[in-house]
Amino acid sequence: MSTEVISMRDPDEATVSERTLLSSGRYVSFGPFRIDQQRQEVSRDGSRLKLQGKVYQILLTLLEKPGEVVTREELRMRLWPADTHVNYDANVNTTVNKLRQALGDSSDKPLYIETIPRKGYCLLVQPEVSDKAPHPHFVPNGHSANSAAETSRNSGVLTFTKSDVWIVLGVIGLILVGMLLGAGITRLWISHAAPTVPRALTMIFSSPSATTFF
Repeated sequence: MSTEVISMRDPDEATVSERTLLSSGRYVSFGPFRIDQQRQEVSRDGSRLKLQGKVYQILLTLLEKPGEVVTREELRMRLWPADTHVNYDANVNTTVNKLRQALGDSSDKPLYIETIPRKGYCLLVQPEVSDKAPHPHFVPNGHSANSAAETSRNSGVLTFTKSDVWIVLGVIGLILVGMLLGAGITRLWISHAAPTVPRALTMIFSSPSATTFF
């Protein structure tokens, strides 16, 4: 005789329990991405990503069930009310593709979102939830460097790159070379002009026609 176990949990209670992970903290981190749930902002290495409302909601839905399959029906119920008349399949596909593009992911070689054929999608990473703001990760040639430069420009602080430094040094070098050449030419001209004056005076005073008055 088989025993059938029937769950008495209400569907709304199931949804609440699934969202417990994200409700345990303000900030959610996975890979290089950081989510501020209070401000509904997603950033990568300190640079903010522009996610549309439904794209952001799909990301949260996947984060609520990491490692589990989120069905297309779940996404439809989350994003579109029952009385909304849209092509659900096409809209789900489009929204998930926009999310993948924002994360730099692909369906062929997924890093974060895997497509489960005829079922739905699965988040491949385990998110970390905290109430403390995580420290941004900086990369040498990433978005954080661009955002830091933009911040410096906005704050009025001058920043110099390596090329700027070499240009400045080159200009200074040219100025010094010009000054040295000018000084050398001046000395050469003086050395040639100085003997001419005494020689001219000697010729004047030694001339027989010179008259001396007493």
